[in-house]
Amino acid sequence: MALTPARTMPGVLELLPLDQIAFQRMLDVIRRNYERFGFLPIETPVIEYSDVLLTKTGGETERQVYFVQSTGALNAAKDDEGMPELALRFDLTVPLARYVAEHEHDLSFPFRRYQMQKVYRGERAQRGRFREFYQCDIDVIGKDALSVRYDAEIPAVIYSVFRELNIGAFTIQLNNRKLMRGYFESLGIVDGEQQMLVLREVDKLDKRGADYVRDTLTGEVFGLSAEVAQKILAFVQVRSTSLQDACDKLDALGAGPEAMEQGRNELKEVLGLIHAFGVPETHYVLNLSIARGLDYYTGTVYETTLNDHPQIGSICSGGRYENLASQYTKSQLPGVGISIGLTRLYWQLRDAGLINTATSTVDVLVTQMDAAQLPAYLALAGELRGAGIATEVVLEGSKLGKQFKYADRAGIRFVIVLGEDEIAKGVVTVKDLRREDQFEVTRSELIKTLRVELEQAAAMG
Repeated sequence: MALTPARTMPGVLELLPLDQIAFQRMLDVIRRNYERFGFLPIETPVIEYSDVLLTKTGGETERQVYFVQSTGALNAAKDDEGMPELALRFDLTVPLARYVAEHEHDLSFPFRRYQMQKVYRGERAQRGRFREFYQCDIDVIGKDALSVRYDAEIPAVIYSVFRELNIGAFTIQLNNRKLMRGYFESLGIVDGEQQMLVLREVDKLDKRGADYVRDTLTGEVFGLSAEVAQKILAFVQVRSTSLQDACDKLDALGAGPEAMEQGRNELKEVLGLIHAFGVPETHYVLNLSIARGLDYYTGTVYETTLNDHPQIGSICSGGRYENLASQYTKSQLPGVGISIGLTRLYWQLRDAGLINTATSTVDVLVTQMDAAQLPAYLALAGELRGAGIATEVVLEGSKLGKQFKYADRAGIRFVIVLGEDEIAKGVVTVKDLRREDQFEVTRSELIKTLRVELEQAAAMG
């Protein structure tokens, strides 16, 4: 019988163990910082009802959804419009809205949640684009109202995360959709749908350039005058260099409709509070081209980029939404949140040489010199594990050099040798494969010595 080729579909990230450890450690850093700020964990099902999932998305998202068959049969259950009954989630925000609406009476508000799970999108197969990927989200949901102060807390969390990840200088860029819509209204673009279309186009400014956006706005689809298009371009090219500069540039926009004034005031308050949260001014800026593609954002929006690697694009994004849960409940449940697309971020960082393969989660390998002494090796490993030192034992004997080679390939730094000579002297030999040296230590001092070595190794990275 012919063998079936072992393969994975395009658009998934499958890692070798040491790379998976590096990825997992990034997850751990993100989780740790989310919890430091008082966010609570939840998980939602991978599969949602299609009519629940596809309530208010907009853009290209609906065309990227994976629909699933509820029974696995060819003739899957469908609703009245012919849509499959179930679909895989494409982000974590829409399932969150459903979750909060469904459990509203059991939750404490403001509800502060973090969620770190995989999502699925039918992306076109290409380098660096994934169909299955981790998102790491935080959101704060209010009941009836939610202060704009929470909009300032989100960047403080993100600053804490990326500072600990230590992946280079980064900048959190902020804007406000109310400000943008109000400015468009002042230019005569008053229709809500047309405003949304313009928002989506100007969001492409940093990726496509000013000429592309100008040509699109003055083309047949939009039909804006060259004067209006130029004013829009001047508006969206506003950037700040400091907190005071951001406030000055917001004031310089001049008076405008109510939405514009509200957006300006919210942005100024958020920018000031970010500073009060302890985020250095060098790490956040005003960028009036940031709009975000999804329709449910209504106020503050965020994107985060690496200063030295702008080609990577946004590594973290999100914003304020007022009406997302209105599809599921009559209650007013406004929220604000942000998401780190960790799979894509990890792949890009590794591709750019900014992160390396990790060391093993195993601290020590106990070698086997004599099969008759296996109980002694197991007892030694038990002592180390009891002291919190992750330990593996070689259970099948082989040449010592081969055991060392195994430890090196597996990323295990410390190897313990307990042979006849060591047993006679009451010591063990510890070999450090990274430093390529070794030393003897008494059994009574082994745990203390290894702890010091492991602490030093962790401090040196």
